[in-house]
Amino acid sequence: MTLTKSFLKDLVYKVNGAAIEVHKALDPGLLESVYHKCLKHELAIRKINFQSELIIPINYKGLQLDAELRCDLLVEGVLPIELKATDGINPIHEAQLITYMKLLELPEGLLINFNVVNLYKEGQRTYVNELYRNLDD
Repeated sequence: MTLTKSFLKDLVYKVNGAAIEVHKALDPGLLESVYHKCLKHELAIRKINFQSELIIPINYKGLQLDAELRCDLLVEGVLPIELKATDGINPIHEAQLITYMKLLELPEGLLINFNVVNLYKEGQRTYVNELYRNLDD
């Protein structure tokens, strides 16, 4: 499979659809771990491949560190997803996802906050980095 912008756009659309389904069923106000489990189930129902709690390696000047950084979900091996159930998306949440994208060398990531009234409008944000610009449409 060749990674393209259109493949990523379609994947983000599918993941957002799964997250919206979870949000419709549960509403806001629960723990992040509950949404995580339900989203994993929804992705499995939709036959979307993912890894949960992926340990992100850190290489600092040739030293391999086990910092126990964990990406909530890595979808289809190309889309890191960070889940939240907070009052709002803070700059530290954005920085966390952007750092995961950099460490995993992936061009796009998705931040989903389930503690909102309307998930589509206010609960999801997509981030891209310089690697995204090099992808074909």
